Amino acid sequence: MTDIIAREMITRLKNGEQLNMLDVREKIEYHTYNIGGTNIPLPVLKDNLGELAWDKTDEIIVICKAGLRSATAKSILELNGYKNIRNLTGGLLAFQRDQ
Repeated sequence: MTDIIAREMITRLKNGEQLNMLDVREKIEYHTYNIGGTNIPLPVLKDNLGELAWDKTDEIIVICKAGLRSATAKSILELNGYKNIRNLTGGLLAFQRDQ
């Protein structure tokens, strides 16, 4: 699945769409600033996949600060059978810039 750019995600959120978002930043980062979604830090993601409330065919948008940790998370999810994973290109930095 192709990644998602901040402008597309912002538009979808403004249109009231309920997106499946997985934020893989550390808990302190998440609590400092977030746009919602489930927070499972990247270092513990593989061991906590059971916490995900989504089907393996659902679109899941993976989020981090700049898009690097979320790219790794996308790979972990795909290796575990998730089919529709999209990385937020540029991460929350791009999201904040494009709002």
